[in-house]
This record gives sequence, C-alpha cells and structure tokens, in this order.
Amino acid sequence: MDELYIIKNDSLTISLDEVFVLDRRKFTSENERKYYYWYYKKVQKAYPFAQIAADTLLVINNELEGIKSNRKRKKKIKEIQKFMEGEFSDQLKKLTKTEGRILIKLVHRQTGQTMYDLIKEYRSGWKAFWYNSTATMFRLSLKDQYEPQIEGLDFIVEDILQRSFISGSLNKQASKLDIDYYELMQQWHDINVEIVIKDYINKYMK
Repeated sequence: MDELYIIKNDSLTISLDEVFVLDRRKFTSENERKYYYWYYKKVQKAYPFAQIAADTLLVINNELEGIKSNRKRKKKIKEIQKFMEGEFSDQLKKLTKTEGRILIKLVHRQTGQTMYDLIKEYRSGWKAFWYNSTATMFRLSLKDQYEPQIEGLDFIVEDILQRSFISGSLNKQASKLDIDYYELMQQWHDINVEIVIKDYINKYMK
C-alpha cells in the first residue's frame, strides 16, 4: 500500500505495510470462551513446527537443486533428517494428540502438500522424522487437508492464527494455500466454538 504526500509542488511516495485490525472475538458464554482459549494454546504450540516443516522443505529443495544422482539426493536428505531429528524429535514427541492433529493440518497450510504427499516424495528422510515422530501418536489420516472454507474447526485455527499474527504471539509465515480470511469471517460469522470443539472431542478424544 502506498501513501502519496505532496511537498512543495513535489511528490513523495512512501510504501506502508498493510495493517489488519480485527474486532475482539465475542463469545456467547464463558464456556465458549474457555474452549476457544484451550484450542488457542494448542495452535500456538503446533504452528512453529509447521513453519519448520515449510522451512525444511525449502532447504531440501534448494539442496537438491542440480543433484541428478538418486544416491546423492538420498544422502543429502538423510543429512538434513539427522540434523532435524537432533533438534526437534524430542519436542515433537511431547505434543498432545490434539496438537498433533493441528500440526498435520498446518503442514498442509504452510507447504501446500499433505503430510502423506511429503512422506511419499521424500520418504527416505522425511518419513523417519515426521512420520515416526507424529503419525503413530495421532489418530488422523495423513491425507487430511487444511480446509477452513469447509471445516469449522479449521476456520477456528485460521482465526487463532490471524489474531496471533496481529498480536505478535506468532511469527507470520505466508501460507501456500489461497486463504481469504475476511471472506471466511463472513462465512463463519455465527460459528459456535464450543459446539465445534465439543464435536471434535467426542469424535477423536474418547
């Protein structure tokens, strides 16, 4: 966004960062507020790992660029895998099932690929790190996609992310998916967070 200033018959154009302002989220009850902030904490914990996934994918692709030999490609992926395991495996194993479910969704948001597709494409290194550390713990199909335009629970995640970006509690990383948050807000304006999260708990946590 550019701001144009006229200074003594001359002009100066200053580029400004786009600023988003959101109304404070309103809740119909104290219970709904508590459910929202319970899920808020889960998203806060899972999102940084999705960022790591996106960054790792970028590193892998950059490192593999120009390497034609399958043997050398596998060796490079294993090198990256070894580093990632040393840095993050213990942290991943501490995630709860809910945080793991959110993570798998957010990996799709941040990379544009499902966890299943990533494992299929980079199985030699990616499978050992991400699959062994997460999928066996979380009762969720690795083919599941992040669909806030369809799934109410995914919209709640997106709402939490956008508010966290604005507040600075999470560092924003561009999504690989085409997400129009303001359009989603109109679509889900009457969503009841308590009902959506209770449905999730009844389906996956019992």
